[in-house]
Amino acid sequence: MNDLLSSTLFTQPIWVGALIIFLLRMINISMDTVRLLFMIQGRKFIVWILGFIQSILFVVAIGSVLSRLDNVWFLLAYAGGYSTGAFVGMWVEERLALGHLQVTIISTSLGTSIAEHLRSEGFAVTEIPARGKDGMVSILHCDVMRKDLHLIETVTMEADPKAFITTENVRPLRAGFWRNK
Repeated sequence: MNDLLSSTLFTQPIWVGALIIFLLRMINISMDTVRLLFMIQGRKFIVWILGFIQSILFVVAIGSVLSRLDNVWFLLAYAGGYSTGAFVGMWVEERLALGHLQVTIISTSLGTSIAEHLRSEGFAVTEIPARGKDGMVSILHCDVMRKDLHLIETVTMEADPKAFITTENVRPLRAGFWRNK
């Protein structure tokens, strides 16, 4: 397969070969970003399939470049495909918004209001009173699907524009509540 693609790359105009290498590498690295997300989530079969496809794409792309090291356009296409693939992979990952997050919200005085607003949107919220640098604060924990993060942020900022928000990727282990809207 690599011989067939390499011979096709070398009989085409240089820009066609460079474009093919660019696209192979871009797809390969984009898939890598998504594969890592699935790996963190423990989705073994999808990770296996993506890794298998990536390996083929990598071998074809790198083989084409290494067999023609005198061709600077192939080398530039490989590097450009890599960097573009990282960007595209991040874009795809943001659009897919797969997985779960634990959102932590810290509010100096409006924690109960934020919690009520989030609950009215269907989210489960745990309120924890705590002491901060300048006195008492409310810490709110809310486990959500990643696709709901923007709504959490919007609702929180409307209730308390000074709230401090952080997120952590989580992997659900056992029973719990996940918003069904």
